[in-house]
Amino acid sequence: MGEPLEADLLIAGAMLVTMDPARRVIADGALAIAGDRLVAVGKRAEVERQVRAKAVLEAGGLLATPGFIDAHIHITGDPLTRGFVRGGPGVGPAERLSRWVIPIFRAQTPAEEAIAARCAALAMMAAGTTAFLEAGTVSHLDAVMEALAPTGIRGRLGEWVEGRAWNPADDEAQVASRAIAQLEGEIARWPDDGGRLAAWPLLVGHSTNPDPVWRAAKALADEHGLGVSAHMSPRAGDPAWFLAAYNRRPIEHLADIGVLGPNVCLTHLADIDAAEAALVGETGVNAVLCPHAALMGGFGLSRIGLYPEMRAAGVAIATGTDGVATDILSAARLTAAAFRDARQDETLFGPADILEMATLGGARALGLEAEIGSLEVGKRADIVLHDTDLPEWGPLFDPAGQLALDAQPRGIHTVFIDGVKVIEAGRSTLIDEAELMAQVRSAGAAVIARTGLPTLTTWPVQ
Repeated sequence: MGEPLEADLLIAGAMLVTMDPARRVIADGALAIAGDRLVAVGKRAEVERQVRAKAVLEAGGLLATPGFIDAHIHITGDPLTRGFVRGGPGVGPAERLSRWVIPIFRAQTPAEEAIAARCAALAMMAAGTTAFLEAGTVSHLDAVMEALAPTGIRGRLGEWVEGRAWNPADDEAQVASRAIAQLEGEIARWPDDGGRLAAWPLLVGHSTNPDPVWRAAKALADEHGLGVSAHMSPRAGDPAWFLAAYNRRPIEHLADIGVLGPNVCLTHLADIDAAEAALVGETGVNAVLCPHAALMGGFGLSRIGLYPEMRAAGVAIATGTDGVATDILSAARLTAAAFRDARQDETLFGPADILEMATLGGARALGLEAEIGSLEVGKRADIVLHDTDLPEWGPLFDPAGQLALDAQPRGIHTVFIDGVKVIEAGRSTLIDEAELMAQVRSAGAAVIARTGLPTLTTWPVQ
């Protein structure tokens, strides 16, 4: 027998839901961490024989999983104004977006976006999310990156880039050129060099960027080993616009100009047809579903969405919260509920699918499937410990199934990112939560006052 492995921490006695290729679930398991990596995963007795650890965390009664991954979230804008009613009854989606949502996002200063991002990071980590892909709507990227770095969270972000000239007086070639320069600048300032945070050439999506910007974003992603992400086809408006402009539906057009591939994430994809779904599968695109946004926004997802067919065809599906929710596991669970009910088929999106969408699907979307998404030797030590001594868990008959279908965010006990404990007993170890929330309340009120938008309430507040 050789020399024991040196480890910084041994997490001993937990039930492990590994999400490894064999999908091992290990009772009385152990995880050994050295630096930012897992160096041993297995039965406690076996790992203890292999490892000499500087510290031991007794984890009996806890269930360990890889960190969850949010593949689409707006980390600015929403966190400061989450409870602010946008538009009220009778306001349609286009007006709500143009007159309410975008002005609220755009009104935020660098300092306010920094506060919003830290609030989003805290909410994600407290719900077991250790990595995220931002939606491409950050106006002040440098301030946001600097604010996120001390939180410990892992993320891929991008500036708000729109390269289409909507004003006929503008030169579209110049507008597109500025957008491309913006893409180039952000990835130069925040390269993906192995750190937790990096910039990607993200596009807002829909009809906001012309073909040259799409091609440039995809070329930059290919050259630098990054990804491209965009919103597409949540409603009929996107297909209608592309059919009018190009005589092709959105996914058909993106395929025609050569910008689809495994390093591309397209979010929503509620209103696509069978030919577009086939293109998503053929090109290896990551389909990112945000069920809270779709169902609450009335996209018609459960009625017309083709996610069961895409899943059956092997399309890579990841889950996002869109900023509407913070718990990625409940988002994946909602996907199952929506399609089971719509198709009257309780076999759709079973527990294995739910857990895969919340972990491995997100890891693939971020291009980090070799680094995160499962508990395996050599992968980064992104770990969530869930307290199973709660009534919603009951006795552990099927740990993976109960995690997928029953676990609640309040059961998130401890979270590690790169081997660093960022949440302990449900509270942040790196963020002063009381101070941050005071900043959130103050900044949120300032943003709304600056927009001049009226405060609407469900019922009058006396």
